[in-house]
Formats: sequence, C-alpha cells, structure tokens
Amino acid sequence: MKTTHHTAGLNEIQIGLLRMFDRKIPDEDVLEIKKIIVKHLGKKLFDEVDKVVQEKGISASDYEKLESNDLRSKSGEAHE
Repeated sequence: MKTTHHTAGLNEIQIGLLRMFDRKIPDEDVLEIKKIIVKHLGKKLFDEVDKVVQEKGISASDYEKLESNDLRSKSGEAHE
C-alpha cells in the first residue's frame, strides 16, 4: 500500500503552535501536551466512526459476522 503525503506548507494554526512552543519545554510538559492532542484526535476519530456506523446502519450482528468469518484467502494470505 502506497502512502502519499500532501504538503502545502504550514497553516496559521500550525505556525501559531510553533511560535507558542519556541522555547525550552520540560519533558513532562511535552508528554502532557502529546497526551492531550492524542486524546483530542482519538475523540474525533471515534465520533467519526460512530457517525459512519449510524449512517451505514451497521449493527452489532454485522461485527459478529465479521468475527466469525475468516477474511483471509484460502492460501492463507491476508487481503490487502
């Protein structure tokens, strides 16, 4: 699977964050900031997944069907 990156430069928010952190920050603070960002992005991800599940009408039985089916090909290789 090929991953492509789109780089159009930094936006205003990114530039502002860089300016805000243009100083020595204790490692504990950096770790706390990373945790806050991960928590925020994780919440957004789960919200988006919940939205798609609702829009597509995916149910618990759909997940159970996926668990019970072997999604690998007969040769034992995983699908890409």
